[in-house]
Amino acid sequence: MREPQAPAPRSDSRAITALRQLKEEQPDLASAVDLQVELLQLQRRVQTRVSLPSINLDPKHLTGLLTNPPVLQFEHLPVEWGDLRLLLRGVAAAMRNHDAIEEATFRRVEAICRDASVLPRAIRSWYESTRPGSPPLDAEFEGLEAVLQQAMRPFLTRAADAVMARIDLADWKRGTCPLCGGEPDLAVITPAADRLLICGRCSARWRFHQLACPFCLNEERRRITSFASRDGQYRLYACDVCERYLKAFDARRAARPVMTVVDSVATLPLDAAAMQKGYK
Repeated sequence: MREPQAPAPRSDSRAITALRQLKEEQPDLASAVDLQVELLQLQRRVQTRVSLPSINLDPKHLTGLLTNPPVLQFEHLPVEWGDLRLLLRGVAAAMRNHDAIEEATFRRVEAICRDASVLPRAIRSWYESTRPGSPPLDAEFEGLEAVLQQAMRPFLTRAADAVMARIDLADWKRGTCPLCGGEPDLAVITPAADRLLICGRCSARWRFHQLACPFCLNEERRRITSFASRDGQYRLYACDVCERYLKAFDARRAARPVMTVVDSVATLPLDAAAMQKGYK
């Protein structure tokens, strides 16, 4: 079987073009757009060099691993530590320049990057903290999740792309990512009205109940609040049981496919509306 090729940067180019258009249409989102463009440009510098994950990519083997998820263990990730260190510093600097993190957080990231023994421990703790039965994120690294996630994105998406091309997720019914154990950051409603969840860490996608809450699995329609953006392009599903919410891109009304980096910024007004209603 032919190995999948490294992701081409042109998808990022489309996303950057869409982000710049979003900035023109919604100037209030300019700061968030500028940060996302800078992060994409940083990630692009390493993504074409990222290798395949060190996991058996036989389809039957991968599907069998779903009995004891997540499929991708930390040892499988194709992390190149020199590239990650540079990316982590760049991400922290960009987020600090756009006031997305505090100066103290930036300094903590700098200290981790200087210590070759600490960085792998920080990344492992962050990655494994969502795995069932694993300890929570080490207190030493609390507050760094957003920076670590952005820096790890090229490595995680490369690994996920390779696995997603070969695995059968038809029987996966959970709200967490089968590949890395992360939570969904966005959903997409397909033209066939299916709802696909999109992992906030590795960008894997899987089909899920059209209405149920992926965080607490509540299926009571009367305890799910749903509302849409003014143009109908986006929807938000809020759960009155766990008080969490998930945004969705409605592909039935779209002229383009979902772009998580673009749509996450475009839906910031929906985040504000949900938080005003007490959801988190």
